Amino acid sequence: MKLSHLSETLIGSEIVKLGGEIRERIRQGETIYNFTVGDFDPQIFPIPQELEDGIVEAYRQHFTNYPLGEGNLDLRESIAAFSRRFQNLEYGLDEILVASGGRPLIYALYRAICDKGDKVIYAVPSWNNNHYTHFVGGNHVIVEATAENNFMPTAEDLRPHLAGAALLSLCSPQNPTGTTFRREELQAICDLVVEENARRGAQEKKLYVLFDQMYWQLTYGDIRHYNPVSLHPGMRPYTVFVDAVSKVFAGTGVRVGWSLGPAHILNKMKAILSHVGAWAPMAEQKAVARYLVQFDAIERYLAHFKKELEERLRRIYDGFMLLRSEGLPVDAVAPEAAIYLTIKIDAAGRTTADGNVLQSQSDVTSYILKEAKLAVVPFYAFGAPRTTPWYRLSVGTCRKEEIDEMIGKLGAALRALRA
Repeated sequence: MKLSHLSETLIGSEIVKLGGEIRERIRQGETIYNFTVGDFDPQIFPIPQELEDGIVEAYRQHFTNYPLGEGNLDLRESIAAFSRRFQNLEYGLDEILVASGGRPLIYALYRAICDKGDKVIYAVPSWNNNHYTHFVGGNHVIVEATAENNFMPTAEDLRPHLAGAALLSLCSPQNPTGTTFRREELQAICDLVVEENARRGAQEKKLYVLFDQMYWQLTYGDIRHYNPVSLHPGMRPYTVFVDAVSKVFAGTGVRVGWSLGPAHILNKMKAILSHVGAWAPMAEQKAVARYLVQFDAIERYLAHFKKELEERLRRIYDGFMLLRSEGLPVDAVAPEAAIYLTIKIDAAGRTTADGNVLQSQSDVTSYILKEAKLAVVPFYAFGAPRTTPWYRLSVGTCRKEEIDEMIGKLGAALRALRA
C-alpha cells in the first residue's frame, strides 16, 4: 500500500539497525566485541550518583505531570548558570529551550529554518544530517571531509557553498570521528558566515548555524573545545547550540537536552515541539536542574569519566598502530575527544583463507565481524561514500579486559588474508 513520499523514501537509522542486530546476536550467546552504538553500559559508566539520587527523589515527590513547553524555570536557570560557569556563555532564560535530548531540538531547528528546496550544508561523515535534510525536503550540499583534516570540514571546503544557503550544520567534537575544530579553523568558518550574512539584504533569510556540542567536555590531552559565539560575538544572532546530559554525563536514557540561541528562533522551535510532545520528563528535569549547579560534583565526575574513556581510546589506538607497524591494512586517527575512535580497515580486494575475495567494503565489514568478532560502524552509515575504508569505533560499552583480546583477533583475521 502506498504511503507518504517521506515515509517511502526515508531511511531508518543504519546505526540503530546495526546495533540492534549485534545485540540480538550477543543475546543468543555469540561473543562479539560490540563497538557500534554511541551509548554507555551503565554497569561500566553509570550516571553521576547525585543525578541518579535526584531522579529517584523527584519521582518520590510525585513530579510526574507535564513540564513547561520551554522547559521548567529552575532547569533553564541551572542551564544558564552551567553554561556561564563552564563555557562563559551568557544566555537569558528566553534563549534556552529544553527537550527530550538533542534529537528533537535538531529536528525542530531544521523545521524552523528550512523550507523545501533550501540549501543545507553539512560535511560527511556526520551524524544524521542527511536524514534531517531529507525530512525538510532540503537541497543537500555535501562537503566530503578528509583524513588529512581529521575529517573536519575547513573554511575553504565550505566557502564555495555558502551563498544562498539556509543552514550550516557543524558538530564538534564530531560524531562519528571523535575529532575537533581547531580554534583557527572554526574562527575562519565564523568569519565566512558573518560576511555572508552581511551581504544579504534585510528581507533575505540569513544563514544560520546548528552547532552540535554534545561531547564538548569530553576532550583529551591538549585538545580544547571552541564554540562559534565565544570566538566571534557576531555569530550570536545566527547560532543555535544543541547540548544535553546524554553523553557528557553518560545519561543517554535520561533524555534531557537543551538549545541556546536567539529567542525568536527558539520560540518557533518550541511551537513545533509543542505539537510533537518531545518534552523532557518532569522528574528528570527537576533532577538535572539540581545537578547542573553542583559544580564541584560535576568536576569530580568528569575527572574520573574522562580518564576511563581516554584510557580505552588510547589503548585501542596503540593497538591499531602496532598492527599497522606489521604492515597490516589498518590505520587510526589519534583520539581527541568524545567516545569515538576513527579507524581504517582497508582490506577490500584481499582474499580470505577459503579463497573468497572481499570485493567491497561491506564484505570487509562482514569479514571482521565473522572472523574477529569485531562490530564497528562504517562511515558510509554517516553519509560517506560506500567505498570508504574508515569506521567509527565507540568505547561506551568497552570493558578494558576486552581490548587486547579484540586487537589480537583482528590481527589474526587480517594476517589470514592474501593480497
